[in-house]
Amino acid sequence: MNLEGHFFVPRPRDEVWALINDPDVLRRAIPGCQTLETVDDGYAATVTVSIGPVKAKFSGRVQLLDIEAPESYRIVGEGNGGIAGFAKGGANVRLQEENGGTVVHYTVDANVGGKLAQLGGRLIESTSRKLSQQFFDRISDIATAA
Repeated sequence: MNLEGHFFVPRPRDEVWALINDPDVLRRAIPGCQTLETVDDGYAATVTVSIGPVKAKFSGRVQLLDIEAPESYRIVGEGNGGIAGFAKGGANVRLQEENGGTVVHYTVDANVGGKLAQLGGRLIESTSRKLSQQFFDRISDIATAA
């Protein structure tokens, strides 16, 4: 599943960069996030999500890679949901200065396996799109309100 989009934040790029790298902002933006703690090479997270009839609690890690501050990075994560299966994915995020603010461009990719993968591609894709959109909508709301 792939998803692309962008949004405008009426704040300087350096401020937007700081916000999208703030663990508290990420915790508030990730749908279903219960915990997000800083670890050596990124974050450890616990997230609960429902995909169709399956509700699963995932424990996993999130890393920031290919960091070119304050312009771009790749955020990747992988979680294990026990018998429900696993989820992994990432997003390329790029910040572009424009009209006195910042445009945040993103491209998301996600995969699931195990019981979740048996639910059907259309359900998984629509849920993945919804969760990705919620994440970036929340980032946009937090950055705009900050």
